[in-house]
Amino acid sequence: MRCAVYIRVSTDKEEQKASLKYQQELFYRYIKEQGWDIYEFYVDVQSGTTAKRKNLQKMIKDAEEKKFDIILAKELSRLARNGELSYKIKNLCENQDIHIITLDNAINTTTGNTNMFGLYAWMYEQESENTSNRVKETLRTRAQKGLFKGSSPPYGYEVRGGKLHIRNDDSPDIVRRIFNEYLRGAGRESIARGLYNDGISTPAEVAGKKNANDKWNDSTIRLILSNPHYVGDLVQGRTTTVSVTSKKRKKVKKEHQIIHKDTHEAIIPREMFNVVQQQMKVRTKYITAPKRHLFTNILYCADCGKGLWYRSNRKGYICGNYARHGKKACSSHFVKEEHLTNTILTDIKLLVKQINKEEYLKQLELKTKKSKHDLMKRIDKANKQILVFKRRKSKYINMLADEQITHEDYRENVEASNIEIEQLVKKKNELLSKIEDEQVIDSIEKLKEELLSFLNFNELSPEILSRLVNRIEVNEDSSFNIHYRFSAPIIE
Repeated sequence: MRCAVYIRVSTDKEEQKASLKYQQELFYRYIKEQGWDIYEFYVDVQSGTTAKRKNLQKMIKDAEEKKFDIILAKELSRLARNGELSYKIKNLCENQDIHIITLDNAINTTTGNTNMFGLYAWMYEQESENTSNRVKETLRTRAQKGLFKGSSPPYGYEVRGGKLHIRNDDSPDIVRRIFNEYLRGAGRESIARGLYNDGISTPAEVAGKKNANDKWNDSTIRLILSNPHYVGDLVQGRTTTVSVTSKKRKKVKKEHQIIHKDTHEAIIPREMFNVVQQQMKVRTKYITAPKRHLFTNILYCADCGKGLWYRSNRKGYICGNYARHGKKACSSHFVKEEHLTNTILTDIKLLVKQINKEEYLKQLELKTKKSKHDLMKRIDKANKQILVFKRRKSKYINMLADEQITHEDYRENVEASNIEIEQLVKKKNELLSKIEDEQVIDSIEKLKEELLSFLNFNELSPEILSRLVNRIEVNEDSSFNIHYRFSAPIIE
């Protein structure tokens, strides 16, 4: 019996790390007593109320592929603390003939012990709901006392002694700059672009958040312009979670919000703030978003990889990164739509002429067959190499179960195998992609038919374009490389 062991702790605090280690040792002993094998440990450090746990989702995916026979958990609450997720896992296991065992003896499907499943799922969800309500009430009490209860203070402020204080850096001046530029008529996108090009740190960077982006966005500017904290008022409870099992938030009516006037020093005068709120109601967003056009989702910047945006006033396309963030992010990579269309039409006409030559037809057939054969051989080789590394992983798991190697040795060996497998899978997917490109037009006669029908159109339609062209990369000098959805010898 292959066991998938799921372990979850709520935080990465020291006491929780000790709990994680204790759970691992518990499972080692239990599995050894049963004489079973370990398929994999799935470990998450996250709340049990959410299904968006990386390793839980990985385990569910592996269960769908029947990679193991049993799921082991210390108790049902380790897997899920809400009924919906609990039953999703239960139904998946029943459909895949996978058992669930919890070490507290509450659930054991190998002996038919499933009667209490629904009761335990309900109990754990109620427990989470009660805990959530207690936390909310504590935070609400702090808010009613005029203390800031948020996880991060508004940009431009810091928290000292539960109160907001203006930061001793340039962030308060940036807030003033945003409000002043908006009142002078600048759009939110324009303000964001200016801040990015001036190298101003974003609120996420100032707060030291993980994976903080250095680019300012329209949404960030909008949140700053609409935040009442900047006039000196403490306004809390503006949003709340929909439920304990959902991270989605909903707005709270103003009469139910907790508002304390003039609790801290203002960055923005109240009169200016009120004018900005009125302006935001009547002004439309400064639109720089792309307009969908013929080559949308086909044209890409050769340098930054972003899609190109159509600009009707220039009858062509520019780099989306440049359009949104300016020259600091990328250059324009401008290309005329007419130039692209004429180039593709010319290529197709030349190719049709070549296809009419019998010798060319034979060469193309031979080249296509040889190409597919070579690709299949390389894919078969990659599959065999992947299988070798998977067998090695199984061997390491068995050695771990028999305590022939340490957990650290096991992880090191498995990680090395995973790297090799990942590289092989990437290589295999690239080869499969090439075969798909070969098979888009799977016969020479069909290719000729497609191209001839294409020439009957007076203009290039999105449908025909997507059938013939996979991707176009535009260089800084406006030259471009067209990747067609078929392989053919170079046209002389």
